[in-house]
Amino acid sequence: MDFLPEPIEKYVDSHTREESEVLKKLNRETYAKVLMPQMLSGHVQGRFLKMLSYMVNPSQILEVGTFTGYSSICLAGGLKEGGMVHTIDINEELNSMVLRYIKEAGMENKIKTYIGNALEIIPTINHTFDIVFIDADKANYCNYYQLAINKLKPGGFIFADNVLWSGKVTEPLKKSDHDTKAIMEYNDMVNSDPRVENVLVPIRDGLMIARKL
Repeated sequence: MDFLPEPIEKYVDSHTREESEVLKKLNRETYAKVLMPQMLSGHVQGRFLKMLSYMVNPSQILEVGTFTGYSSICLAGGLKEGGMVHTIDINEELNSMVLRYIKEAGMENKIKTYIGNALEIIPTINHTFDIVFIDADKANYCNYYQLAINKLKPGGFIFADNVLWSGKVTEPLKKSDHDTKAIMEYNDMVNSDPRVENVLVPIRDGLMIARKL
């Protein structure tokens, strides 16, 4: 779903600094070879994530949902010297592609991949995080948040993608639509959580930004 009129969308795109050649190549290969390529963060949101990372200048980032590694590479751009993105995905089939692009982007020492169930993996990562980016199965967004906030530094940020869910969050909820229900529950939970302050940014499919107090 396009939330902005197409001319504005094009204007935004044309006035956002271009992707690197590696990210352009990753974007093209994802759309050519991978199912549901729209899951990719893409040009404008990728640049937005990179800008946020530079603003925070994090030491440790947790990403739940690697997909093909586009957002991992963007987030890694703002890391402090010696910092690390810890990115988790359950899909082992995409890992060779992810590792290939991480290497091509020169990020081998900045991004560590984990394969498996994030609910089991998150507690085993012995770091506190400056940024957490949630972009995985919607049913577990609340669970990922609750695990992550306990490992988040005061003043740290949790970003969650797809929180507008193609606008379905504003429509009557269908009984069978479990993903929309989960997203709405996540948005309500964050908005009422006294541990954070938050803003929902209508970029792409919606990005909820929460800062731990």
